[in-house]
Amino acid sequence: MTAQAIAELSQVEPDEGASLREEVYLRLSELLISGRLAPGDKVSLRDVAGALDVSIMPVREAASRLVADHALEITPSRAIRVPIMTRAEFIELTRIRKTIEGHAAAEAALHHTTEDLQRLRSAQSSFRTQSMASRPAARRVIGANMKFHFALYSAAGSPLLVKIIRGLWLKAGPVINLSVGQPPNRIAVDGVELHDIVLDAVLNHDGERARKGLVDDIDSGAERILRHGTFQDDPPVKDRGRSFGET
Repeated sequence: MTAQAIAELSQVEPDEGASLREEVYLRLSELLISGRLAPGDKVSLRDVAGALDVSIMPVREAASRLVADHALEITPSRAIRVPIMTRAEFIELTRIRKTIEGHAAAEAALHHTTEDLQRLRSAQSSFRTQSMASRPAARRVIGANMKFHFALYSAAGSPLLVKIIRGLWLKAGPVINLSVGQPPNRIAVDGVELHDIVLDAVLNHDGERARKGLVDDIDSGAERILRHGTFQDDPPVKDRGRSFGET
């Protein structure tokens, strides 16, 4: 884990109704979903425990749950890290995301509330501001993108659907880091314009247009990642992944 990710871990908003075990799991999940960890990053249980001021036990249990979710993996050396996908795995994940998240976008267009629209507009405004900055900060762009997507999915009015999508983003979030090296103008042109299409479709209760706009948005990001990302079945690269502290 990077020093920045460790620092951000303690800043994730707590769930007041969650037990300690669940809280640790949710905070680690948020790092993955928000793209603050990248494929190959090693997770130090001691550093996580220190950042959250808890014992090692709930951290180990949370990590075990995430391993069971296939969001983390244990290496032959017993280190815990974010998995590095093969290209085929990423393509399959993208296909599943388009089906499920596209459905959520269509449902959001049909079932949103006034409060949902306010959250969507706010999230898109933040994404536009971060993307169009003269020197965009990649992590802020990625975080704003995530907030727009989940504001959209929440507007579908189905907690179960959001839970399923969160499970997909446990795997997708870190991979989004692979697009960080892209020219900022491409993130702005592609992401902001496609989000605008989705938002306009939701405003006009056009489920099919919202679905297509969301699918196009996922496809756009996936194409950049496939062009510029590093996958498990690519030629070996030196020092893949990052590690700070002991596991």
